[in-house]
Amino acid sequence: MLAGMIEPTSGELLIDDHPLHFGDYSFRSQRIRMIFQDPSTSLNPRQRISQILDFPLRLNTDLEPEQRRKQIIETMRMVGLLPDHVSYYPHMLAPGQKQRLGLARALILRPKVIIADEALASLDMSMRSQLINLMLELQEKQGISYIYVTQHIGMMKHISDQVLVMHQGEVVERGSTADVLASPLHELTKRLIAGHFGEALTADAWRKDR
Repeated sequence: MLAGMIEPTSGELLIDDHPLHFGDYSFRSQRIRMIFQDPSTSLNPRQRISQILDFPLRLNTDLEPEQRRKQIIETMRMVGLLPDHVSYYPHMLAPGQKQRLGLARALILRPKVIIADEALASLDMSMRSQLINLMLELQEKQGISYIYVTQHIGMMKHISDQVLVMHQGEVVERGSTADVLASPLHELTKRLIAGHFGEALTADAWRKDR
């Protein structure tokens, strides 16, 4: 719904006090971008990296070719890719580099919000930690908000300030991450926390582990 794939049945979505209308893809795509779980299937294997990153700029901006090229190089450097990678195809990149490319594609229009759908689930622990730290660094520098969709409670604890717990499309619990993990109310939340931590986190445990 946030990405504009499903039309709301009621209510209103706002970003910077501006309503998001279903079908208004130009306004939405410049402010809300996505990172998908599997970069191998979400990146066009027939396009070079330069083409993958140039397409959103051509579609959504009035930048001249040289301006687009500079923004592509700048964005690649932001995510830890080299300028030389512009001529690569996705299959020539390592798994962690592919997800960095997915992040670069999300960042290329300088959005307000990035939706990450289990974006790091396919990576090993080392690469996952690197990408998490990169995302948090970019958040601080660029003022980006992330909506991270995950069932990994440990990752959620590390990267989020607020949490929504959903079950069958309904929000069953919401609040600050610290409050929800320390004092879960819904049975689903309790099961998720118990499955990862063994028990709800006390305030003291939260501070020590933060």
